[in-house]
Amino acid sequence: MFKKLSILIGLTETEIKILLFLITTFLVGFCYKTFFLQDENKSVKVFDYSKEDSLFFAVEDEPEKTGNENQQDKAIDYKQEVLDFNPGNFSGSNSKITPAEKSINLNSANLEELILLPGIGKKTAERIIELRDKRGKFKSLRELLEIKGIGESKFQNIIQYLYIK
Repeated sequence: MFKKLSILIGLTETEIKILLFLITTFLVGFCYKTFFLQDENKSVKVFDYSKEDSLFFAVEDEPEKTGNENQQDKAIDYKQEVLDFNPGNFSGSNSKITPAEKSINLNSANLEELILLPGIGKKTAERIIELRDKRGKFKSLRELLEIKGIGESKFQNIIQYLYIK
């Protein structure tokens, strides 16, 4: 019987047996619950929460006495509180000093002078000197755009401090 059914449905005999067991178990449980298990206490229980509600609203109307009264009123400067825990001084600026306008001759500047330019670090300053040594003197400030690390925006930031002589 299971062989014919398995060929007809496309399931193995074992799968059919398991499926029949599950269906039978489900039907037996459903019939037992429906016909034999009758609850006489199917009425809905009604609870009266008025006493708890009145206590809740009474406590809600009272001011807090937990010691947190000042937490809401106190304006906190969180940045200052964090800095109070840190021994380092963050109030001072750590930026380098920028040179005066048109104060650095691009054809004679050394590494330290070029590093003073905003956005120019040691590597970029070395590349500027390397290009200057390879070509000779710069003829135009725009030649700096050929250096890796100097784009149009950085060039616009440093051009005011440079001149060619």
